[in-house]
Amino acid sequence: MPSTVILNNRYELLERLGSGGMAVVYRAHDQMLDRDVAIKILREKFSPDEAYRERFRQEARAAANLSHPNIVTIHDFGYDHDRLFIVMEYIAGKDLKTLLQQRGQFSVRETIALMIQACAGVGFAHRSGIVHCDIKSQNFLITPDQRLKVTDFGIARALATIQPEEKSEVVWGSPQYFSPEQAAGLAPSPASDVYSLGVVCYEMLTGQLPFNATTAEELARCHREDPPPPPSRYNPAIPPTLELVLLKVLSKEPAARYRTADQFGQVLVTVQEELYHSPTPLPIETNQDELTPTLALERDIPVAPLVTPPGAYSEGEAYPDQAMYPSKYEEEDNPLAIDWVTVLLGLLAVLAIAGLVPLWIWVYYLYQ
Repeated sequence: MPSTVILNNRYELLERLGSGGMAVVYRAHDQMLDRDVAIKILREKFSPDEAYRERFRQEARAAANLSHPNIVTIHDFGYDHDRLFIVMEYIAGKDLKTLLQQRGQFSVRETIALMIQACAGVGFAHRSGIVHCDIKSQNFLITPDQRLKVTDFGIARALATIQPEEKSEVVWGSPQYFSPEQAAGLAPSPASDVYSLGVVCYEMLTGQLPFNATTAEELARCHREDPPPPPSRYNPAIPPTLELVLLKVLSKEPAARYRTADQFGQVLVTVQEELYHSPTPLPIETNQDELTPTLALERDIPVAPLVTPPGAYSEGEAYPDQAMYPSKYEEEDNPLAIDWVTVLLGLLAVLAIAGLVPLWIWVYYLYQ
């Protein structure tokens, strides 16, 4: 592209952020609203192809209908310089894959905190009738304040258009992350996204994927047939409870997994509660070179409370994950509290029995 390009007389391209198989992403400036945006431009060689153009439009339509804090917002869609482009929210951060390459792996605490957010975003898409179909670490953007954003709905499917008996000769998705049913060309479902979320979680905890192969065909076979190695083999700090959850998510049969990302997220919230809500937290230090705070003294099973972004939590407020999945926190905290509903029902029962006494006296004298 030329050094200075302005799309639709509005969006000035500033720098290239990254690229994929069918598109290139730029940071741009919206001259009308005076803000930075990200613009995804369909590659020139695919622009004449109607199938790729339709996929690009589908991505814009699918993501534009999803308004959620953990999903990248779509602002605009257009055509200029013989290219289709999507204008999106600009995220000042890095994708999860890049962070994994830099760090090797994440701590258990960080992994759970980020995966809860990923499940919230993908779960919202499921509730909106959309299956992402391409969950992978490259499609998770992490902001400096530890907010995760799901992006790239390029091959997303509407649940209403998926037939259970359908079978495709062409397999869409990333072989390292797609589910066994996707690898077999079968119909995807929300449980397919749950499997891919499990692969990402496995990668975060161990620094490697559950399956590796030299060809896409061999990877597909591994997803369909081979059991994943227990993640604790590579990272002994993984708690047994979390490992069991992760192996359930990586089940070959969709019915053996959690049905939606929301269910997976609720389970992770429970695991987080069991691990980190301790009355004696370990000291915390912040490493400015890393994205998130870390424990000063790492343990096999951390017990420090989850560190949230500055200003995101104050005493007496709910944790962010509690707001995403509130049902876990609706239980009564004080076991000695009086259950007034039970007391009221008991009084009503006493009054009802007492009210029968005059009736029985009247019946007695009536027949005497």
